[in-house]
Amino acid sequence: MRSTATGLPAPRLTAADAAAEAIAGIVQRPGRTVLTMLGTILGVGAFVAVLGLTATGAGQISRQFSVLEDTTVTVEDNGPVNNVAAPGTNPAIGFPSDADAIAARINGVVAAGVWWPVSLPENAEFTGSLALSAASSQTVNLLAASPGAVRAMGLSMVAGSPLSAYENDTGQHVAMIDTTTAAALGISPARLPSHPAVFVDGIAYTVTGVYSSAQRVVSDESAMLIPENTALADYGNPAPGIGGEEEAQMVIATRIGAAQAVAAQIAAAELPTDPSRLIVTHPPNPQNLQSEVSGDLEGLFLILALISLLIGTVGIANTTLVAVLERTEEIGLRRAVGARPRHIAAQFLAESVTLGTLGGLIGTCLAVAIVVIFAAAKDWTAILNPAYTLPAPLIGSVVGLLAGAYPALRAARTSPLAALRHG
Repeated sequence: MRSTATGLPAPRLTAADAAAEAIAGIVQRPGRTVLTMLGTILGVGAFVAVLGLTATGAGQISRQFSVLEDTTVTVEDNGPVNNVAAPGTNPAIGFPSDADAIAARINGVVAAGVWWPVSLPENAEFTGSLALSAASSQTVNLLAASPGAVRAMGLSMVAGSPLSAYENDTGQHVAMIDTTTAAALGISPARLPSHPAVFVDGIAYTVTGVYSSAQRVVSDESAMLIPENTALADYGNPAPGIGGEEEAQMVIATRIGAAQAVAAQIAAAELPTDPSRLIVTHPPNPQNLQSEVSGDLEGLFLILALISLLIGTVGIANTTLVAVLERTEEIGLRRAVGARPRHIAAQFLAESVTLGTLGGLIGTCLAVAIVVIFAAAKDWTAILNPAYTLPAPLIGSVVGLLAGAYPALRAARTSPLAALRHG
């Protein structure tokens, strides 16, 4: 141990002494301590929570995506303008007459069929046989659909039954409508046994079923579905070629994970002599989508978390600086009894680092609890990246160190004489 000119040992501040002083300073001012840590708690908590919730939400993307979009494949006929039929196809729609059955034989297909928007005369009216008003004021889309297409649409039935193969083969004038259209036409689902009808420009279609929602094709609109053979007889062929508003196309519902394989086979199965005529659209790989979305969300929320940490840093710096100003007399007294400037700086740095570390620990624990509780409430699997979660308390320490640097430097530069005079 070095000695001074007076024979007294040189003053020193060990790590244990600094920790004890920091704890004493924190305990003596519990209110200020809590408010000071609040910034770090919120910052680190936000950092861990937003990244954990992002990872948890992104982890569900593949599951949610697979349930709907990843089980849908669409096929369009890219035939010539004059719609010259390929061998074995129905020249009216550009698909084989047994397109539904062909698609159903592919492994992974749940249901498949052909549909198209029916071209109606201008100002065509929709009238319900049980309605008190003359006609529906809303726009109703009239769609022709094969039995397989109706099944592939994933309709949630409220009353009645979907269009059947028998009704399609015999060209019967029957229809399915959604609940919105039924209400507009004055048709109650409870009265389907009385065989209500919808008149489309004077042609009567008996309503055999009412649906409330759909997974595909008519998921976001009101639509009236009629058998494809009935539509061909009443309104003629759909528009040929691809890109038209009234072209025929096929919708395919697949099992989860089978869309890619079905898409690779469907064109050759439907038109083995000219598969390139059919344009197949399948969903992107859900794993790639999950990775892209997860990366985008993590980048966005990482910025938000860093902003939260910056706010916490400013909070600690401000509170520590106020503490330095309030403890000027104490600083002067310590300097007067031999404390060096570095000892004063170390004391305040120890306090700010301790506050930052405690705030980081509490914020991390709260964030982990939030992620787990949120995932449990949603019946999801909580996902927490150890690369972010484990170092989070250390982030609080770094925040405390940076936040306390200037106040500690200012405290170290305090003159003992001026400090004692101030007191």
